[in-house]
Amino acid sequence: MEYQLDLPSEKAAASHGALSKGLSSRQITMISIGGVIGAGFFVGSASAISAAGPAVLVSFGIAAVLVVLVMGMLAELATANPDTGSFSTYAQQAMGRWAGFSIGWLYWWFYVLVIPLEAIVASDILGGWLGVPSMAVGVVLIVGLTLTNILSVKNFGTLEYWFSLIKVVTILAFIGLGVFAISGLLPSSSASGVGHLWQDGGFAPTGLPGIASALVLALFSFTGMEIVTIAAAESEDPRANIRRAIRSVVWRMLIFYFGSIFVIVALVAWNSPRLEVGSFQSALEVMGIPGAAGIIQAVILVGVASTLNSAIFTASRMGYSLAVRRDAPQSWAQTTANGVPKVSIFYASAGALILLVANYTLPQAVLVPLIATIGTIALVMYLVIAVSQVILRKRAIAEGRALIVKFPLFPALSYFTLAAIVSFLVLMAVVPGHQMELLVSSVLTMVLVIIGVILQKRDRG
Repeated sequence: MEYQLDLPSEKAAASHGALSKGLSSRQITMISIGGVIGAGFFVGSASAISAAGPAVLVSFGIAAVLVVLVMGMLAELATANPDTGSFSTYAQQAMGRWAGFSIGWLYWWFYVLVIPLEAIVASDILGGWLGVPSMAVGVVLIVGLTLTNILSVKNFGTLEYWFSLIKVVTILAFIGLGVFAISGLLPSSSASGVGHLWQDGGFAPTGLPGIASALVLALFSFTGMEIVTIAAAESEDPRANIRRAIRSVVWRMLIFYFGSIFVIVALVAWNSPRLEVGSFQSALEVMGIPGAAGIIQAVILVGVASTLNSAIFTASRMGYSLAVRRDAPQSWAQTTANGVPKVSIFYASAGALILLVANYTLPQAVLVPLIATIGTIALVMYLVIAVSQVILRKRAIAEGRALIVKFPLFPALSYFTLAAIVSFLVLMAVVPGHQMELLVSSVLTMVLVIIGVILQKRDRG
């Protein structure tokens, strides 16, 4: 069964060329993992730990439940109709052009901004190692990965597979060493046991406000899992790959996040000054691993390159999908002989390069205030997925059409998920430090919605 969508311009867009089917199942899984595990995972987790203490595990647990529910809803939608536009296409099917337009462009902007953010982290590391200007390194990195993306989707998939595999092996090794250290079986470790989980002020030293603050940070750390549904559209059997990859990605990421965070809060006091250099580096130093700083820098570099690579892929595919649906310049739907959306890749990377250069050359950094514009992207995306699933599931039931994957306990669990997402948005409004993000990103979202409504009315007029 496929949810139907009448798009008269699809044939015109398809005349430019269709996307390749060159991604394998294992590459799709690794692409999604690569999109989630970036610099923020290895460095930014310290902020969540500092906010909630050991109770950060509760924050990640609550966030994980919501993510599992949303990914279940997305699995139902994506297996019914595999599409490069993923939730943007499903929003258009369910609610109209305005919904697909607004969430599509918001998501595109998010990943165009992720590219220079990750490039800055990588360029600062490489620039320090090589003694060359950071901006030059960032430009070379973006251009190099852009060329890799343009050559063929197989090249991109292969590169991303190995990038992500390095991160996975590193995280598993970290968790393994941590378990040995906690068990007292690592001679070099200066700490053992799990006393830090309740010492230093208790399990939740900052109380509910701290857990709430870390909850917001934890939720955004899972952003990227949805890439699996975008990538799967470029495989030979997208429905089977979506089912397999979503299940695999969700549980692997939960193990990686919970295992790593548990090791860190067990070995390092939540209020330790060590966390200022990063949570993973702090834990490795406590374990007595020589060269911890260099190891983490190398891993961060690989992680950043991987996330940057995935960001170029994701932004370009969403741009391509928007073009197919007449919501972006039609040239963005043009593909190479290898089925790669070359124009869409070019514009995504060009936008990222402009932001990168501006950040280094203008008197004031431009990326920091721009980050606020994407503060609610994860929650808005989840809200769109949930609303689309409810509408399209009801439509499928009314028309008597079968579904390959069914989100369980419908409609009760769907409405529960919707209520949880709205609760998270309310939480952002009351938790200190997130109000400005909510305000700015809400304004951007509303502007896009208004433009989308105007375009939809023009279609009907």
